[in-house]
Amino acid sequence: MALPSLSFFPLFLLFLLSNPSPSFSQQPSNIISSFSFSNSPWRPNQNQILLSPNKVFAAGFQRLPNSPNFTFSVWYNNISTTNTTVVWSANKGHAVSPSAALTITRSGELLLNDSSSSQNITKLDRNPNSTQLTLQNNGSLVFGNWLSFSSPTNTILPNQTINGTTLSSNNGKFKFVDSTKLVFNETDSYWHTDNSFDELQPDGRVVQSAGASFICSDFGDTPPRRLTLEDDGNLKIYSLDRSSNLSQWIVVWQAVQEPCTIHGTCGPNYICMSDGVSDPKCVCPPGFQDFPKSQTCERKIPWNNRTATKFLRLDYVNYSSGLTPTNNAQNFLTCQARCLSNSACQGFLFKYDGTGYCVPQLGRLLNGYWSPGTETAMFLRVDESETDESNFTGMTNLMETTCPINISLPYPPKESNTTTRNIAIVCTLFAAELISGFLFFWAFLKKYIKYRDMAQTLGLEFLPAGGPKRFSYAELKDATNNFSNIVGRGGFGDVYKGELGDHRVVAVKCLKNVTGGDAEFWAEVTIIARMHHLNLVRLWGFCAEKGQRILVYEYVPNGSLDKFLFSSRQVRPTSSEYEMDAVAVAVAVAESEDKPILDWNIRYRIALGVARAIAYLHEECLEWVLHCDIKPENILLGDDFCPKISDFGLAKLRKKEDMVSLSTIRGTRGNMAPKWVKMDPITPKADVYSFGMVLLEIVSGVRNYEMQGSKMESEDWYFPRWAFEKVFKEIKVEDILDHQIKHSYDSRAHFDMVNRMVKTAMWCLQDRPEARPSMGKVAKMLEGTVEITEPKKPTIFYLGEE
Repeated sequence: MALPSLSFFPLFLLFLLSNPSPSFSQQPSNIISSFSFSNSPWRPNQNQILLSPNKVFAAGFQRLPNSPNFTFSVWYNNISTTNTTVVWSANKGHAVSPSAALTITRSGELLLNDSSSSQNITKLDRNPNSTQLTLQNNGSLVFGNWLSFSSPTNTILPNQTINGTTLSSNNGKFKFVDSTKLVFNETDSYWHTDNSFDELQPDGRVVQSAGASFICSDFGDTPPRRLTLEDDGNLKIYSLDRSSNLSQWIVVWQAVQEPCTIHGTCGPNYICMSDGVSDPKCVCPPGFQDFPKSQTCERKIPWNNRTATKFLRLDYVNYSSGLTPTNNAQNFLTCQARCLSNSACQGFLFKYDGTGYCVPQLGRLLNGYWSPGTETAMFLRVDESETDESNFTGMTNLMETTCPINISLPYPPKESNTTTRNIAIVCTLFAAELISGFLFFWAFLKKYIKYRDMAQTLGLEFLPAGGPKRFSYAELKDATNNFSNIVGRGGFGDVYKGELGDHRVVAVKCLKNVTGGDAEFWAEVTIIARMHHLNLVRLWGFCAEKGQRILVYEYVPNGSLDKFLFSSRQVRPTSSEYEMDAVAVAVAVAESEDKPILDWNIRYRIALGVARAIAYLHEECLEWVLHCDIKPENILLGDDFCPKISDFGLAKLRKKEDMVSLSTIRGTRGNMAPKWVKMDPITPKADVYSFGMVLLEIVSGVRNYEMQGSKMESEDWYFPRWAFEKVFKEIKVEDILDHQIKHSYDSRAHFDMVNRMVKTAMWCLQDRPEARPSMGKVAKMLEGTVEITEPKKPTIFYLGEE
């Protein structure tokens, strides 16, 4: 049977909700699962509650603080907060006395009766013996076809429909209308969204119309949540934090970031000020006086004669009186004149940006607030006799620092006979200086003819002080014996071993396919040279001459990590299959030489050093740097096996399409994050993914694209998934350990170390980029300074946003 219209019931569905809610000392002694005709009436002095099946929510009479009266409400039952969190009330603003009663009549009507009035909650034409009031697990009261979710107060619970409902604050000043906008005093809108709110989901996602949505700051967790319109006019989403003994509601999303922009925060003429931490405060502008008792702000000296007024400049102050801005004032004086000519003008807003932004404030000064983000200055009109000075000053006062100076020049002397002689002397000296300068410049070019390429750009670009050394092409050609001793080939170019004139051994990388001109190349090289870290290869200099782009690095003698991890018996792709990725600095030891086997302590130290270096590039550099090619070939080992990352900072010199090669795809995604395949913008989480793959290779001693023991088809095999199933499902961590040092694995000495490395790798290899930790947190996870939770299984099929 259809429900009767809302107008059928007087005082229908009045609501109560507050946060924090008042504290109630009443302790229930009688718990019921449903309220029916046989239980009627239900009085406040019965001290009983209606409990949901999951015991999360409770309903019943709640005593108001400092009052003998009650409300019939729904609240969170199992939360140990300082105040009871009420989420719905039937009689907001009309509390009932202790003699009130909730009854179900024989005609099937649910009534909240008081001695002075009778207030209907709902009425259903049903058999009263089969009609009962219940509280569902989601917090909704149900009576036949009636739901409390259909008529919310100022709170929305997860999975409760939002669209089409209206939320009202407890104080009645603010409303959330049409699920799209916040209004003050019914009509004054101060915040809106294009897509209406549809539903708050338990994981912190708010579903909107037209397929849109947004997420809270703790998205993914499923603690108790609620969306509440507070008495300060802000719409907030709360999440329950149970980390302490006394649970607390924390704000995980709010509609208005600057509370002072909420209309009605302060009264007329006031200026709202907020530091973003404490509550906003309302202050009177200069020329006005505050009356705390009446909470009003009035002029000290009212002005009646519009010609006997002046203006006080209030920087970063904005008043919004709802008038349409006038944007066609030619200059400041024009805007000021418009205000002076109108006796109702209380001042005007002006922007010093050349756009002609001019907004006269007519009538009352409403919704005033101070914020540097306004970019405006308020010129407040006061009486000419006002002595108050403006205490709202900003950058605009710099425009008044010039002083008028009268300059007078003497009359030129009368022409004499010496004029011709003076002109001849000046011309002779000028010609001599011009010829001398030309001769000196010609001598410079002749003596330093080998720098003729630099002379082409002389006066256009200069290297910053303290930058890397610039080598000539001839110097590097001599140092490398005409580029004959090649020690590495790769996507960025070939690497040659050389020795400088001061006997320093260096690695010389000749870059290829480099984009941009000299200015861009010098700028990037300067940035790379300023990156100093124990685990980064040091850049000593460069050469940009004869169309060449060459980088000079320190020489790392032990070569790259892959020579120590992967034995020569492992199958390696040939050059006909794909081009090997470059090691950014030289590898001096040949592949055929025997390499020492790295024990677990050295591998752990290598993994931790690489993590710290990537974290430095992501979070500590003045210039944000992504590596985009983390793999064992780009990790070099010094004499003491201290790891050093190479090829960092070079990604900006290459197009993203050039960075993607078969060597990083090869049947699986390899060391490449999923975003590379989609050719979308890369974020730091791509480096996190690559580091996770390297971490598994350090533990297992095999390349990520080489299948291990598995019954899975080769096209479905995925290295991280295989390692996850071995460690976390089959509990066979020994199956993924490097067979070269598997015999030296001691579960007592090495379990914690290997366990942290494997768990950290799994978190780095999560499908969703937002699920991966930052590199700073990865380093702490390896150090053991933060707790590592159980990771989820990685999968190759997710292609989400990076």
